[in-house]
Amino acid sequence: SSLTPISQLLVDPESYTNKTVTVKGSIQSVCGNKGCWMTLSSDEQRLRIKVKDGEMVFPFNARGKIAYATGKLEALPMSKEKAIAYLSHMAEESDETFDPASVTGDITLYQLRPVGVTIKH
Repeated sequence: SSLTPISQLLVDPESYTNKTVTVKGSIQSVCGNKGCWMTLSSDEQRLRIKVKDGEMVFPFNARGKIAYATGKLEALPMSKEKAIAYLSHMAEESDETFDPASVTGDITLYQLRPVGVTIKH
């Protein structure tokens, strides 16, 4: 399938939800625990690529490399409390700071559930 820019996905995620898309970005961070997620960055936007534990493992040393991921965009609706807990956990895993005041109400986060990922070496 053709490439969809991450910025385009995130401008109108509802029209891509549960559809198969291919994105490309540079790998910002990788789960240090089981390698079950990574964050791709492109055009100043980020998208989380998430697999079930053990489905595929993203190598920790892949940071900074370019990756292509094909899969379905999933919507994750969250209450304010759940979103704060989730985002602070994500920030902690990525060694970033998170301001709970940035979440002002219920939100929907989006992530890609990949069927295939290619990392360029």
